[in-house]
Amino acid sequence: MTTISERVESTARPVLRKKRDWSVAWRIVALLIASVFVLGPVLWTLSTSLRPPSDSFKLPPAFLPLNPDFTSYSQVFKQLNILGLVLNSALVTGLIAIGQMVTAALAGYAFAHLRFRGRGALFSIVLATMMVPAQVTIVPVFMLIRGVGLSDTLLALILPAIPTAFGTFLMRQYFMGLPADLAEAAAIDGASPWRTFRSVYAPLAMPGLAIVGILAFNFHWNEFFRPLIMTISEQNFTLPLGLVSLQGNLGTGSISVVLAGVVLSMIPALVVFMFGQRALQDGLTAGTGK
Repeated sequence: MTTISERVESTARPVLRKKRDWSVAWRIVALLIASVFVLGPVLWTLSTSLRPPSDSFKLPPAFLPLNPDFTSYSQVFKQLNILGLVLNSALVTGLIAIGQMVTAALAGYAFAHLRFRGRGALFSIVLATMMVPAQVTIVPVFMLIRGVGLSDTLLALILPAIPTAFGTFLMRQYFMGLPADLAEAAAIDGASPWRTFRSVYAPLAMPGLAIVGILAFNFHWNEFFRPLIMTISEQNFTLPLGLVSLQGNLGTGSISVVLAGVVLSMIPALVVFMFGQRALQDGLTAGTGK
């Protein structure tokens, strides 16, 4: 004979399964809707780049090109020195990413584990700089760059972007999530603060550094505002700045060629994200507990 509790449990199981199935279904629907909003513009860009210019504004619009045309991609290479633009962007974004990883790791470790006077006030000032938009500081930064003789150079784009308030905050939180006993054990063994950071904490912080590097690369690869202000010569243009010339005089260029250049510019950032996705996931989940 079954007890009353067993009967209640057996009747409650189908109800719980139905609620669970509905919750999973709503999550799937929400993810599908979000994916449409996120991937829709990207797919439309790719689709338009594969259509002839005469079909770019055809009504009603065809989302999928029936006869893909790749001539727009060949026009990008004819109209632009795409190799030089890619090399400039790769050099600028690569050095900025490495520089931000180094400075964020050093500053984050100092704010997390070193004790010095004014640490809290100094960290508050660092956080306050995150609320200042780049448009506010671009004029004094430009005058400073021109004063030291680095105007219209790639260093004018690299050096001001190496300090990162967000990276410092991120690495400070990451280091605070690592056990503090490691520093005490290293101090007992006679290790200096620099040796403790280099040999103990820096290897454990690699997932967090991967986040800083990937985010810095993706942001500065697509950056347009600072290169527009800091560079004048075409040999110093980065890829986003060079793609503007595809629009032609007064926007008379082919929209298919412009979007073909946009698609080509997305490939390096996509490759970096694909190879760094595992490190990015590890960095977001690691160091959350002591």
